[in-house]
Amino acid sequence: MKVSNELLEKYNVQVPRYTSYPPANHFNDTFSGDDYTSLITASNLSDPNHIGFYIHIPFCKQICFYCGCNFIVMVNDDAVKKYIDAVKEEIRLTIKDIDKSRKVTQIHYGGGTPNAINSVFLKELNQLLFDNFEFIDNPEIAIECNPALLTWEYMDQLFDAGFNRFSFGIQDFDPDILRNVNRLPSALPVDELIQYVKKHDPKMSVNLDFIYGLPQQDAESFGETIKKAIAMRPDRIVTFSYAHVPWMKTHQRILEKKGLPNAEEKMEMFLTAYKLMKDGGYIPIGLDHYALPEDELAVALNDHKLHRNFQGYCTKRTTGQVYGFGVSSIGQLTEGYAQNTKDQFKYISQINKGILPVEKGYKVKAHEIIIREVINELMCNKYINWDKLGESLNISADKIKQTVGYNAEVLESFKADDLLNYDENEIHITELGTVFIRNIVAAFDPALKQSEKQYSKSL
Repeated sequence: MKVSNELLEKYNVQVPRYTSYPPANHFNDTFSGDDYTSLITASNLSDPNHIGFYIHIPFCKQICFYCGCNFIVMVNDDAVKKYIDAVKEEIRLTIKDIDKSRKVTQIHYGGGTPNAINSVFLKELNQLLFDNFEFIDNPEIAIECNPALLTWEYMDQLFDAGFNRFSFGIQDFDPDILRNVNRLPSALPVDELIQYVKKHDPKMSVNLDFIYGLPQQDAESFGETIKKAIAMRPDRIVTFSYAHVPWMKTHQRILEKKGLPNAEEKMEMFLTAYKLMKDGGYIPIGLDHYALPEDELAVALNDHKLHRNFQGYCTKRTTGQVYGFGVSSIGQLTEGYAQNTKDQFKYISQINKGILPVEKGYKVKAHEIIIREVINELMCNKYINWDKLGESLNISADKIKQTVGYNAEVLESFKADDLLNYDENEIHITELGTVFIRNIVAAFDPALKQSEKQYSKSL
């Protein structure tokens, strides 16, 4: 696959990442905890019926300069305990309104750095959910880990806490590149870490996460990192494009002084990694994931049953409405979204008063649900059949097209650039089109044309 400079110049523009629709920067601060409670009650009667939980652990040992997440530099164990106690209480406040006959498909811990805290806290949070809900067979209990903080003993404790999927944030195998962005390398040999998980239970899943577009990286160096990852054979490999948003995360300005790769250099890194992973037997999933052929994500893609949420790609088997806990976490329900306050002190204070700590949110309108389904199908499965989607939404294909502003001239332009093929009833995104998939789905977002909000560039 080759990408011309002409296409880069044409499509490297600001567009949403579309991890939700509408995107999170459309949430409004008039949305209250009572509004969220109404959404929770309504979610019991909505599809999907299954439940997902997201728990945000904001604590970090140090700041990685590329980070775009909500984090808190750890002060002491007492602060952590107060926070975890508040999360437990938020869980209790929330789940009293969730129908207990519904089953849980997924628990996901993100951060921050979830493994920066004592594993006892993680086990207690999991147990609270295990005690209150039934789970599907083989649910996904996932945790994002900074491997710089891992020990064999801590891994054993995570196994004991019930985790069965591990995302190790490697970012790059080059210690000089890591040092430049204030990130420590893995404390344990990464290949041995993967083997340790598989030895405990071959059914457990491991993915390695990497970032391209950092200072000092180039196609050759990033290619060497990816070669090492492929040789270790994790179930999944993820290559995130560094999102430079200094207007939101001011510490990222440090990287500007160190020199960031331009769009052409980033594209060369992406294409190098893409080819290496395809040649190495990995299946491209969506925009930035790669999975072994037998992995559940690869099987789901083949069957057009791939899905995604704020936590990443998942299968429709493990898809659920997501209830978020902790600072800045987002509840991602069928009929709307609710985001907690980012201030840990305000969060704890409100929880202690029995108030859901919602800072902002959004009630999704009927036409936006239609747009969301179109965007999700294209982002996940690179394919859409208008009649089949109409059947699932119980409306006509023509109504869907009208709602998303279907424009054959725009599709012809994408087709001319070899980004997709289409006819009256279907769209198939090409291999090249996957690189520019955010641009393609943006063409089905009528609200984007009227928006003045800022987004990271597509590449």
